[in-house]
Amino acid sequence: MSEVRADELEDNDFDTILSPDIEFSGSLKFARPFLIRGHVSGDIDAQGLLVVDEEAVVEADISASRVIIKGTVTGDVSAGEKVELTVSGRLRGNVKAPEIFMETGCVFNGLCTMTEKKAARV
Repeated sequence: MSEVRADELEDNDFDTILSPDIEFSGSLKFARPFLIRGHVSGDIDAQGLLVVDEEAVVEADISASRVIIKGTVTGDVSAGEKVELTVSGRLRGNVKAPEIFMETGCVFNGLCTMTEKKAARV
């Protein structure tokens, strides 16, 4: 799998985009790439990529394959592959993933646990 950089993602890379004017409360479950620009509270269960955009506010526990946080997240984040916290990202909660990347300038308050990568199935 090729590396996808957070700054190279465009709107057409996502199957679903939650607009800035949307406020959602409840459980989200999805498999394809998802971009949040609005406000979400509840819990998120994703099999694919989740991106929390710069102006987005998420108050939820997140479980996903890969998570990129550019906005504000309050809740625990667990990823099967990778969690990225960009310079504009703010995370208040615990993070658990095989790969965790935090840019200088981001805000992180919580515990960080790096898990072992699961072996690829042949």
